[in-house]
Amino acid sequence: MDIVFTVLILLFAVAVSGLVMRLLHGVVPLPLVQIAIGAFLAWPVFGLSVTFDPQLFLLLFIPPLLFADGWRTPKREFFMRRRSILALAFGLVFMTVLVVGYFVHALVPAVSLPIAFALAAVLSPTDAVALAGIAGKNRIPAQLMHILEGEALMNDASGLVALKFAIAAALTGVFSLREASISFLIIAAGGLALGAAVSWSFAIVIRRLRNVTRGGDPASGVVLTLLIPFAAYLFAEHFHCSGILAAVAAGMMMNYVTITSAGSVSTRVSANSTWAMVEFVFNGMVFILLGLQFPHIIGGALLDAHETGHGAVLRLFGYVVAVTLALYAMRFAWVWLLQWFASRGAARHGVINAAPGLRTVTIMTVAGVRGALTLAGVLSIPVALSSGEPLPGRDLVIVIASGVILTSLLVAVFALPKLLRGARHGHDAHAGEEQHARKVAAQAAIRAIDDLHRTITADIGESSTAFAADATARVMGLYRRRLATLTHDGNAADEMRRVEALEVQISLAAIRAERAALLALRNAHEINDETLSKLMREVDFSETALTAREHAGT
Repeated sequence: MDIVFTVLILLFAVAVSGLVMRLLHGVVPLPLVQIAIGAFLAWPVFGLSVTFDPQLFLLLFIPPLLFADGWRTPKREFFMRRRSILALAFGLVFMTVLVVGYFVHALVPAVSLPIAFALAAVLSPTDAVALAGIAGKNRIPAQLMHILEGEALMNDASGLVALKFAIAAALTGVFSLREASISFLIIAAGGLALGAAVSWSFAIVIRRLRNVTRGGDPASGVVLTLLIPFAAYLFAEHFHCSGILAAVAAGMMMNYVTITSAGSVSTRVSANSTWAMVEFVFNGMVFILLGLQFPHIIGGALLDAHETGHGAVLRLFGYVVAVTLALYAMRFAWVWLLQWFASRGAARHGVINAAPGLRTVTIMTVAGVRGALTLAGVLSIPVALSSGEPLPGRDLVIVIASGVILTSLLVAVFALPKLLRGARHGHDAHAGEEQHARKVAAQAAIRAIDDLHRTITADIGESSTAFAADATARVMGLYRRRLATLTHDGNAADEMRRVEALEVQISLAAIRAERAALLALRNAHEINDETLSKLMREVDFSETALTAREHAGT
């Protein structure tokens, strides 16, 4: 019963965080609001205590979130920027483990070198979800955001694999760089292959199920889609491969499958709505769980340090600040070198003034915020050695990791808005693509309507032909107006946009009047709930389509 109560409280806290965000009008980022709510719930007066099991956390929360990110990540941009993404996700991670690991060991000699490497490994993955919540939508230039999202997708796996080898070295005292490199390649490649295979297999099952299900009911397919990330993760872990990369590959494969074999509209609408809810709830619970853990970890460490002596508290803060600065310095240097090499390559092709800008490098540095995976990783460090003796330095690295997470979030909250103010977003290539796609789609629709009209009117009478012509003209008029809004004639396009905006406004008013009339009929018991539900669903779909047109026009 305690577990059920805790889950309900966490779900309620996620809902409250959304309401608080609306009341604050987005002044405070959602991740910080949720962490604050979690810290508030951790007060002893509430009696809410959640034991943070790292393995359970990695299984329940990470696969679906990474699967959704992989599904949503634009594959073209990912491929175009693959060098930068891989250099950050793998090169920077391993350099961070090496450099920051030695730095931590030199800073705190009580922490053994393998444990210092373990701390650096868990601090290397970044959190794109927290970054998006802090920076806001479309605030970071698209080309930088694509790199940051791709890095966050991949560096979770590289950081956790590095952690695994560091823990093994701490427990056994044995480490082989050659064996570790070969193992990493097998683990990564195996995870990617198994994740893609699991997603492909589920997609085939879902397609067959949709074909045999009466009326194409999407519910079963959507539920199976929810199981894909967990199946990919568990399947890969069973064969000692990367479950993290398996979840990412499964999401990317599902994106490919849905593009190549488009399912029914109801399936897509249901799947999108379900995954939007899952992402919001799971992301919220992740940050609330972070907030629940911080008071116990940091508060307990500060109390112990205070009892030891005043200097111990300052020393603890000093460790957190020093490690955070080391991470920023390492990331700044790596990003600057990547951009410098890229500018050298561009200069060889005749592109001048391609040197890395300080603002861009600083944005990329500050945007590398740490999140829940870091805490899960550091808490997964074993409590004792194989001999049964306590693992030296474990409590200290947990406190340092927690402090770095909070510091990186706070630095991003205060620094990113200032860095992004006035930042050049460049030309939006997607706007041109979108306009071209709208033109092509409208032209294809007009041709299809014309062809269908000729087919319909070939064998019908004169009166029926008039009705068909009227219907054809009304439908074709919609697409002709849409094409007119996309022309290069500014005056004509503006006029058509005003006409279309007025049409949408009138249609929305009519639809909302329909909804009010249906509710009035239900309240007067003239129709039953089943009839109301069916008709309301039709009205809702119509309003959704019109609202999308309204937003596209603004």
